[in-house]
Amino acid sequence: MENLRVAVVGAGHFGKHHVRILSSLEGVSLVAVCDADEARAREMAGTRGTAAITRAAELPADLDAAVVAVPTKYHAEVAVPLLSRGVACLVEKPLARDVREAEAICRAAEASGAVLATGHVERFNPALVAAVGRVKDPRFIECRRVAPFSFRSADVGVVLDLMIHDLDICLALAHSEVVRVDACGTPVLGATEDIANARLEFASGCVADVTASRVAMKTERKVRVFGRDVYLSLDFAARTGELFRKSPELTPEVVGRLCADAKTLADVKAAVFGSLLTVEHLSMEPHDQITAELTDFLSAVRHRGTPTVSGRDGRNAVEVAVRVLEAIGRSPVLH
Repeated sequence: MENLRVAVVGAGHFGKHHVRILSSLEGVSLVAVCDADEARAREMAGTRGTAAITRAAELPADLDAAVVAVPTKYHAEVAVPLLSRGVACLVEKPLARDVREAEAICRAAEASGAVLATGHVERFNPALVAAVGRVKDPRFIECRRVAPFSFRSADVGVVLDLMIHDLDICLALAHSEVVRVDACGTPVLGATEDIANARLEFASGCVADVTASRVAMKTERKVRVFGRDVYLSLDFAARTGELFRKSPELTPEVVGRLCADAKTLADVKAAVFGSLLTVEHLSMEPHDQITAELTDFLSAVRHRGTPTVSGRDGRNAVEVAVRVLEAIGRSPVLH
């Protein structure tokens, strides 16, 4: 097939990575870099030998696909016209700043038939990829994502900046509708919330506890998933994971007998971890997440398929994020 003609709109922190990777992918022609800052557009385009423009309306008419990496408040303004004319779009997360704009983006794609992907790049983290399908019916999910203040994404709070990654992951793992949201949060350095915690209840009975902070002294990105007979622990920063699986023979009665008969606690642990509880260290292939995300998106464009993280997935994550923000407004800790 001929090369896909692709442009990047927004050449900031994430946009520059998209420019770098797209310019090196086989089967792709990076035809333009668009940024409101002309100097930045020229700098990024010049290093890749492509056109520099300052307005999305000036993108080539024969464009096949675009990566939208402008600030969140401009996502709908940029993506809707492109999608309406049939240009496939990968829109960075969050898909939009509210449900109305997210819905408008999805409907534009559905009306034209254009492929729409949402840039939830953590779905391509090797740890999560290795864990997919390991817990069929999760009962409890715990997510913790904290980092020092980056001074990026200043137009949104921590819920739409960081927590939305884990909200999307929870939706993907639970495969169920969120029926209740409780949350609290507060600003620290800015006008919007910088720390937040949410408790989600799903129709399936699963419960998720999600914490996000962008004013921590360290970076931590961990997810724990508990099923009926399995426990999954993932470290997204280290890209590691462990799966603990319980034998059907491991019952409270068996544990009680072991404790009664054993001479030491070490004997109990040896019996449990020796045969009744198996631990698997997940094997995973190291890869660059943004490259994997772009490859997945471009494959969907070529084959008219559905990307791993669709526009509707992005819209649903925004809806839950908005519900978290509404719950924070009702909580005793107000912003």
